[in-house]
Amino acid sequence: MEFKHEMIGTRKMLERVPFVKENFKPHEKSHALVALASHVARIPTWVGRVIGRDEFDVAVPNAFPKYEPITNTSELLAMYDKNCADAIKELENVSDEAMMKPWTFKAGEHVILNLPKAAVIRNMAFNHQYHHRGQLSVYLRLLDVPVPGMYGPSADEARPM
Repeated sequence: MEFKHEMIGTRKMLERVPFVKENFKPHEKSHALVALASHVARIPTWVGRVIGRDEFDVAVPNAFPKYEPITNTSELLAMYDKNCADAIKELENVSDEAMMKPWTFKAGEHVILNLPKAAVIRNMAFNHQYHHRGQLSVYLRLLDVPVPGMYGPSADEARPM
């Protein structure tokens, strides 16, 4: 239920990404705008990555899929919608017992974390998305794009009287 609720707010943020400013960065160490938005849209894929296996090794060649660049809002939203639908399907079909199984994230022999799948999904899919969504809201503000509210109206939206 939480994911379904939060994906609505995330989608509102992604709808406002101005692709004409695709390379905008608030700082030289920051991701470019469209790279960040694309990352946000791909984060839900972690749900299936965690539920579907017991470990993930970033040292394995081609561990991460190669993606075509996203070039417009329609592509971004279509990818996000598909990734969310896939994640919801995974979450609705997994047992509580399976969610408590340990999952290992590693780089070769180095174990980065080993936690129950439920905790990994909380951190790598949910919290990770909220974090980057917050960054995206700052990019929009700096570009003078009206920022949508996530938990009530934003400063750019009418407040009920």
